[in-house]
Amino acid sequence: MKNLRSYLSVFIILVGLSAVAQETNSPKFGKGLFNLVGKDSTWTMKIGARMQFLTTNAWDLDANGDFGKAQNTFLVRRARLKFSGFAYSPKLTYKLELGLSNKDIGGASKYTNNAPRYILDAVVKWNFYKNFSLWAGQTKLPGNRERVISSGNLQFVDRSKLNSNFNLDRDLGLQLRHHFNLSDKFLVRDMFSISQGEGRNITTGNLGGHQYTARVEVLPFGEFKGKGDYSGSDLKREDSPKLAIGATYNLNDKAVKNKGSQGSYMENDSAEGFYETNVNTVFVDAMFKYKGISFMGEYANRDANKATATDVDGTPTGDAVKKGNSINAQVGYLFKSNWEVAGRYTTVKFNGADYATNYYTLGASKYLVGHKLKVQSDITYNDVTGSKSGGLEYRLQFDIHF
Repeated sequence: MKNLRSYLSVFIILVGLSAVAQETNSPKFGKGLFNLVGKDSTWTMKIGARMQFLTTNAWDLDANGDFGKAQNTFLVRRARLKFSGFAYSPKLTYKLELGLSNKDIGGASKYTNNAPRYILDAVVKWNFYKNFSLWAGQTKLPGNRERVISSGNLQFVDRSKLNSNFNLDRDLGLQLRHHFNLSDKFLVRDMFSISQGEGRNITTGNLGGHQYTARVEVLPFGEFKGKGDYSGSDLKREDSPKLAIGATYNLNDKAVKNKGSQGSYMENDSAEGFYETNVNTVFVDAMFKYKGISFMGEYANRDANKATATDVDGTPTGDAVKKGNSINAQVGYLFKSNWEVAGRYTTVKFNGADYATNYYTLGASKYLVGHKLKVQSDITYNDVTGSKSGGLEYRLQFDIHF
């Protein structure tokens, strides 16, 4: 009933906004459901929605090299409402994104007041001086490129295992963003953020210290068409080679989770109730596109001063920071028919493990209206170095974005 009331509330708000707005346009497909403009033109709101429907089949490979019974799943992978526009001035913009699927809102705990995690983004962006912008609220941190790319604009069905094991995801805080040109084409972007350090929708206040993130990007051949440096596949078919290179450093001071701002809390018997340690994460990534060819590569590394969680007397609690590194590389070619074939290789190795897990993915996509309406499928084989165990997974996904 609570979920039903929430959905009805959103519907009533949308109807109310349409009634008070001066103009309600029905944009072309993929450009939003409504474009609202205030009567005095001091505010705008674009309202959009998107859904992803996913089916998977997975087989485990045992130590003898034999495949087990197939495990089949049908999911509403993502279901979201998006609101964006400006308030008072075009220099003051905002974004609100709500998640409605179980995958979006799961993870309720005492740290989120036992409430569903509906809010993905709730951020205000102020272009206060020339090329400087200040962001305030909850949104994605300037971490690895694959994470910042929208889940609706991916080259494969979903992101790589590098991302799921090392990404910074979202957090609450402030971000300062700036860009400048070294020449007519050579663009440099720099970003810095300070945030709470425990991830999104946390209500218990700051635990441990804060999280500090710095990122620099260089685009030596100029900007990509349609912000293609943060979109999978070369849907714009770049006429000339385009390259973006980025590097991120993140420090989570006195982190209380085993993946910095992500993962599980490391509880102990101290007065604060949590084990605290500094966690450092580094990303280096690149995106290249030219005439339908696309390449993206990433490297990630996580380290910690004292990774093993202990009680006050030094006894290990069983928790530890997941130190390690990962490499992801993917390449694709988009045919003129808007069919694409792509391949991806990912390897993940955690410190203390004598093995690395490797993932080999082959994907095929049909873009009906770019990323706004598409069908994607991929098949992934994974193995563990020095072992016969592994697995095979096939995924098929339909994506629609109004």
